[in-house]
Amino acid sequence: MTKYVDFLNRCLLLCSLVFLTACAANRGSPDISVTNSRPAADLWTPADQAHWEPVRFPGKKFTSFKLGRHQSRASLQADAMSSASMLRQKVRVEPDQLGRLKFAWHVPELIAGADMGLRDADDSPVRVVLAFEGDRSKFSPRNAMLSELAHVLTGEEMPYATLMYVWCNQRAVDSVIVNPRTDRIQKIVVESGRAHLRQWMEYERDVRADYQKAFGEAPGALVAIGLMTDSDNTRTTTQAWYGDIQLLAK
Repeated sequence: MTKYVDFLNRCLLLCSLVFLTACAANRGSPDISVTNSRPAADLWTPADQAHWEPVRFPGKKFTSFKLGRHQSRASLQADAMSSASMLRQKVRVEPDQLGRLKFAWHVPELIAGADMGLRDADDSPVRVVLAFEGDRSKFSPRNAMLSELAHVLTGEEMPYATLMYVWCNQRAVDSVIVNPRTDRIQKIVVESGRAHLRQWMEYERDVRADYQKAFGEAPGALVAIGLMTDSDNTRTTTQAWYGDIQLLAK
């Protein structure tokens, strides 16, 4: 029975990590509310991000997100204390309209012991997360089971694919990290090591090219974008700031 409960808990966490648990959205911070879907070619400021849909993970403490300023720059501050949660914005961008994604973040310190290739150390001070539609008939038996379980538990199917942009402790920039729980989550390292800590870093990524590199096929429609700061696996404290995010149409 213990092994069965542990299996269910891991499945619940996995479902959460791929944008499921919408039913728990309103249990987050009281000053965060759900917004309507936004089109591509749009700019989300930190003030917008503070009103994205909060997504709480089963059995996990909530990471604090609050609007503020850092180094004279408007930002969304994230504080994780052995916690993991996400802010999510639903979108709808068809594959032929997928262009580039611009975003900025500031990280003062890495998470000691974090390794996103290991299930029990999969933490990151910053993540920008994209969820995509696709042909679920291509799912492996394991992923099909997880998707069905997610639908039963949350009312939402597991996205066909989830792409994360992350800051890694040691892997090279542009390397791809396969999620240790499922190959339907892939992470691309956009920053690595300590060289650029304590400064604002800005990025512009070709979403289509990055998806192709990570999953080996053309992307489907982009259906959600999210921000995630987590330190639950390493049971540590971490802090980061997010700047403007812009999704540019092709």
